[in-house]
Amino acid sequence: MARHIYRCPLRWSDMDAFGHVNNVVFLRYLEEARIDFMFRLAPGDGSPSFSGGSVVARHEIDYIRPLVHRHEPVIVESWVTRIGAASLTITYEIKDEASDAQVHGGAGDAPQVYVRASTVVVPYDLAAGRPRRISAEEKSFLQKYLPETEAGTGPATSAAADEDALVG
Repeated sequence: MARHIYRCPLRWSDMDAFGHVNNVVFLRYLEEARIDFMFRLAPGDGSPSFSGGSVVARHEIDYIRPLVHRHEPVIVESWVTRIGAASLTITYEIKDEASDAQVHGGAGDAPQVYVRASTVVVPYDLAAGRPRRISAEEKSFLQKYLPETEAGTGPATSAAADEDALVG
């Protein structure tokens, strides 16, 4: 399974009165990473995939540890955990960059995780003003970021979910 890596800079204005990154700002970090991930498929190649729009149906976020301002960016790691007929779930971790030793299989502490989150995204037809189904091209792209099933028999997908009921 592939994971999308987005290096997100911290801005001085991201901090709140308590001296750490405000909880709402983390949603902006997720948005930046999600847009960077989803538009890897579409605009440059002339593909219409995801370029017609999408809407967020749900966010879930667990704040693990406060993040204070620094000059180094955080890593937003993204992957797909569910593909339905008309929605998908993207899961994220916002964390420190892995050390060189960790990257090369050496010892070292695991990168500090600040946030674990997920977002349900619904493709949306802006011209028609309604949700639409995930195309075959989009599904093929997304499956590269889907973990293997526990049995190792292939990508885990879901044919139906509550969010898919949005599409008539």
